[in-house]
Amino acid sequence: MRVYNGKEIRNVAVLGHGGSGKTTLTEAALYSAKAKNRIGNVDDGNTTSDFDKEEIDRKTSISTSLIPIEWKDHKVNFLDTPGYFDFIGEVQSARKFAGSLLIMVDATGGIEVGTESAWDYAMDKDRPTFIFINKMDKENADFPKVLAELREKFGKKVAPFQIPLGENDSFIGNVNVVKMIAREYTGTDCIEKEIPQEKLGEAESMREMLIESVAESDEELLEKYFEGEEFTEEEIQKGLRSGVISGDIVPVICGSTVKNIGIHTLLDMLVDYSPSAEDMPPKEGINPQSEEEVVRGFEPEEPFSAQVFKTIVDPYLGKITIFKVFSGSLKSDTEVLNANKDQKEKMGTPFLLRGKEQSEVTEVRAGDIAAVSKLQYTNTGDTLCSIDHPVVFSPIEFDEPQLTLAIKPKARGDEEKISTGLQKLFEEDPSFRFERNKETKQTLIRGQGELHIKIICNKLKNKFGVDLDLEDAKVPYRETIKGKSDVQGKHKKQSGGHGQYGDVRMTFEPSAEPFEFVEKIVGGSVPKAYIPAVEKGLLESMEKGVLAGQPVTKIKATLYDGSYHDVDSSEMAFKVAASIAFKKGMEQANPVLLEPIVKVEIQVPEDYMGDVMGDLNKRRGKINGMMPQDNGKQMVTAEVPQSEMFKYAIDLRSMTQARGTFDMEFLRYDEVPSSLSKKIIESLIEENEQD
Repeated sequence: MRVYNGKEIRNVAVLGHGGSGKTTLTEAALYSAKAKNRIGNVDDGNTTSDFDKEEIDRKTSISTSLIPIEWKDHKVNFLDTPGYFDFIGEVQSARKFAGSLLIMVDATGGIEVGTESAWDYAMDKDRPTFIFINKMDKENADFPKVLAELREKFGKKVAPFQIPLGENDSFIGNVNVVKMIAREYTGTDCIEKEIPQEKLGEAESMREMLIESVAESDEELLEKYFEGEEFTEEEIQKGLRSGVISGDIVPVICGSTVKNIGIHTLLDMLVDYSPSAEDMPPKEGINPQSEEEVVRGFEPEEPFSAQVFKTIVDPYLGKITIFKVFSGSLKSDTEVLNANKDQKEKMGTPFLLRGKEQSEVTEVRAGDIAAVSKLQYTNTGDTLCSIDHPVVFSPIEFDEPQLTLAIKPKARGDEEKISTGLQKLFEEDPSFRFERNKETKQTLIRGQGELHIKIICNKLKNKFGVDLDLEDAKVPYRETIKGKSDVQGKHKKQSGGHGQYGDVRMTFEPSAEPFEFVEKIVGGSVPKAYIPAVEKGLLESMEKGVLAGQPVTKIKATLYDGSYHDVDSSEMAFKVAASIAFKKGMEQANPVLLEPIVKVEIQVPEDYMGDVMGDLNKRRGKINGMMPQDNGKQMVTAEVPQSEMFKYAIDLRSMTQARGTFDMEFLRYDEVPSSLSKKIIESLIEENEQD
């Protein structure tokens, strides 16, 4: 593949509901461009895009694949994204680096949840957007109905650029209402014909809608339109392109990816209307040394800058770093700066990826997407740039993971393998999180959903040889006291020679602070040298409370008296005495169990509000408020025990048909209701005994 300039490159992210035909679209595009001699099939596991073992086994995309295609002296970089919601991080990454978005819609199903989600992503930044109504050859396909749904749901900016020729089994092509020609497809090529007489009226009506959109894109054209003058073809093309790039016009076309109908037209439209690098605004960043704003344009003479949007980690092949060049160009064996890490990297020979296939190139210019291997410091989101002209671009914004599960190895001794493997996979997929919880002694994984976490576990097994079990996350409970106690802690032991003697008198009471230690010794009843040992003994004792062995918090301990022995007293003896006092003091001061409370913000459509609020009440949640959002949804704010929220992502998705989302953050610890406390304490004691 030759080296392309920015004005010849189109970067297009393909979005849509699972099963709408995104991967098959890239197959049909490869076939139409004569880059493949057949259209691959997802069910057969032979598509260029879905090459990962997990994708082949599950017959669905789980990561974004880069599929470059050469078409009429232009290069179209398709970013084929997953449709399943668990892999939304892949969509968010692809959206940031694409010049335009292509939303796939199933002609038999119309607008689905994934369609709405894709539209929200497109409109969030007013991205140039196209809609492809797929599966027009299917029995229940209904183009007018789906088009009407799209315009009703998303507004009048949704504009049909073509109408279908035939329907269902007899669907053979489309009428381009911009150029007023018909195209019949043969499965390999398309033949231009005059518009059939029975379609002429409908085509002229659709064209008039587009002409209105063209007129609204420019004041001079609007004046010309009102004066009744005809637009030239050049004016129409320019007006439509301007409207698409500004986000004011969203072209709708139709076809069948399986039968390769409409793909030639789609590729033509992407070349004609999708923005090139030259149509995009300059890239803004920050100089990490001076912290001043920096702007990088797409002109060839600009210093090199690029950003990594994806990393592929393979234990055998090493690390592959995929990046988009924003300014200048990159050639082989160039030393660049990773501005995020302040580390220099030696870039080997860049290569283009098409699925897993690699082809070396001599140069990568601004606007293009390429890859290099074996970078030492660079991860997803990092900025690579000229050493003499440092810049850092804004990071990729990923949604916070919503589901938490614990993992443990089936074989003893694999803990280190888990840690290494998770770190490598995090380089590949920064949309999940993991941590080792020292309190519960669990390794926790937080992902976007259950499938997301299962895929991570499968990759740990297949790539790093670690077999795992999934289990529920444990709640990090706390213990505290509600009352006040006054106790003595005395440790006396005689066993020949020096004995052990420590004696403290203390009070324990609730505190607003995690721990307060106050010393009120008068007359040296406890020597000052031993007082730090008393505090240390208390702190060590607080690691395990008297109810269920949980960490203790929010107590005040006051040392006010005691006694010592000139020979037998020691720091160790006073530590033990303090621990005895702690245990007595806790038991006598009305100890209670505390549970973590989280603040939850849930966004849902109005139709699901009743179900969501009723469910929160069942989870012992306290609803604090509701607020309408700009996207038409409602935001519910609530406080809920964390124990009720570990699997909330699964339940909310079920309740709202995946239309609800939520954010969650730790708020505080509250007392566990007495009706639940006894059962939880018994369960915790049983766990401690097993450990």
